Amino acid sequence: MNQKERMLAGLPYRGWLDGLEEEREACKRLVYELNTLPPDRWPEIPAILKRLLGKTGEKVWIEPPFHCDYGWNIEVGDNFYANYNLVILDVCKVAIGDNVFIAPNVALYAAGHPVHPESRNSGYEYGAPITVGSNVWIGGNTVILPGVTVGSGCVIGAGSVVTRDIPPNSLAAGNPCRVLRQITEADRKYYFKNREFDVEDYNE
Repeated sequence: MNQKERMLAGLPYRGWLDGLEEEREACKRLVYELNTLPPDRWPEIPAILKRLLGKTGEKVWIEPPFHCDYGWNIEVGDNFYANYNLVILDVCKVAIGDNVFIAPNVALYAAGHPVHPESRNSGYEYGAPITVGSNVWIGGNTVILPGVTVGSGCVIGAGSVVTRDIPPNSLAAGNPCRVLRQITEADRKYYFKNREFDVEDYNE
């Protein structure tokens, strides 16, 4: 196995070998193009994202600035929206479903380093895939760590550090992130805490 194959397999690898450094440089060029686009050219953002990311749905939008390692290792579904300062370390696959909203300053870290300093100083690092299901809202300043799956229908509260899997249809928050309760049909009529919608078309 070369170092890229080891990286994708979740094995210890050295990230400056076997063309990985050059692939990150190619990614940085596209990221730079995205992040320096003048506002009057922002209609070009979806086309740039389709060149940068490995797979996208029809509707995809990321508010610059955005940063990632490779780009081709990220898949997002339809109707994907991410606010400012999204960071995805995609040394392993990061797969995101449909209708996912991501608030500002969110980080998805599929990358990690050994805990012991001598092992860490060897230059070996590792990755583990991250999966985010469909119909998920990730609150601002959330960090999702390697190997985590966030189930479909979840809401992750702002400032969370997600260290383990979150089951579907959960409202979860905290550091470490934990499930607070299930999201049910009873939540549908509220737009914020105990405030009910005063319009009818939200239910269409």
